[in-house]
Amino acid sequence: MATTKRYDVKDLALAAEGKRRIEWADRQMPVLAAIRDRFEQEQPLAGYRIAACLHVTTETANLMRTLKAGGADVVLCASNPLSTQDDVAAALVEEYDISTFAIKGEDNDTYYAHIEAAVDHKPHFTMDDGADVIGVLHSARREQLGDIIAGTEETTTGVIRLKALEAEGKLGFPIIAVNEAMTKHMFDNRYGTGQSTVDGIIRATNVLLAGKRFVVGGYGWVGRGVASRARGMGAHVIVTEVDPMRALEASMDGFEVMTMHKAAQVGDIFCTATGDKNVISREHFELMKDGAILSNTGHFNVEIEIPALRKLSVEQRHAREFVEEFTMDDGRRIYLIADGRLVNLSAAEGHPALVMDMSFANQALGLEYAVQNAGELERKVYPVPAEIDKEIAKLKLATMGVEIDTLTEEQAKYLASWDEGT
Repeated sequence: MATTKRYDVKDLALAAEGKRRIEWADRQMPVLAAIRDRFEQEQPLAGYRIAACLHVTTETANLMRTLKAGGADVVLCASNPLSTQDDVAAALVEEYDISTFAIKGEDNDTYYAHIEAAVDHKPHFTMDDGADVIGVLHSARREQLGDIIAGTEETTTGVIRLKALEAEGKLGFPIIAVNEAMTKHMFDNRYGTGQSTVDGIIRATNVLLAGKRFVVGGYGWVGRGVASRARGMGAHVIVTEVDPMRALEASMDGFEVMTMHKAAQVGDIFCTATGDKNVISREHFELMKDGAILSNTGHFNVEIEIPALRKLSVEQRHAREFVEEFTMDDGRRIYLIADGRLVNLSAAEGHPALVMDMSFANQALGLEYAVQNAGELERKVYPVPAEIDKEIAKLKLATMGVEIDTLTEEQAKYLASWDEGT
């Protein structure tokens, strides 16, 4: 299909391979496919322009197809310089006629030029994974804020940024926090990130996890998933935390809990999953043993204090694709995967499509909800409505062939009463 859209991708000749992989992913995304069929009939997004800043993967491509089927005029840019799948970006342009700005490995200037291109689309709605489009709109493009009806946000880091904007009274338009949906937490953060993070570490390094001391920074939904999968591969898992409740949970789940200061001295592999900065810092690098491997699965590459690591080292070289070796003045070597960016998307393929089916169903229905309720939403961060969350769970169970019980009239009455007891 000859494109009528503007774009900046690596090579349109990759489109055929991208289309095959997008179709493969679509087979594992039945909930989103059902939503796409309905959207095509009902056209709930007709007449609206959307600027989406997401990881450009096969799964994202199927979300873009769904939005377009619903009548939206969509522009997509990458939400991370290393997560783009170039064949998918080419297919979105060439095969699906969707304007796409994304090149794997793009430099910082190109990355932000692509975000600017998405904002140039003059969107009515934004769709973010990390709040970068929203960040540009709230800084360099404030004159456009009044034209934005609402936005959605995919990830923990982005929600943190947006809630900070709301707390300061500076949020320019309503946000649906897709990240807060239980169907997103459970599938995407825990199962999806857990598996794909371990996958990324293994692909980048080819190390055996069995017997290694694997340090997980943070025990939120993502940390839980990473810790569980690393243990499943035979690693001795250590968890670090700042939240006493999460630290207690990790301990009761059977993981060793300690400070990062102590973990730095014994860990073989480190993975941060907090959404905060400098979780692993200079003081920790100075304690690490020779051969320590560092990775991050939070959205931004600030969780590992990379500038300090560079400053401490006396020599740097690329040990493998996506693995950089830093030699300290005492001869110790520390390895950093994918410049501290999301290891699951930078060094692997990200979440399995079956997982993203849930997350992107939340994106599509969250956006439809924002369209339907535009006049009632204030400039706040809203969770995905519970009824949407439950509907997605029901759809997912149906596609899995799983049946569940329903309350009888007597049971429902009992649960709603107070006067019947022992």
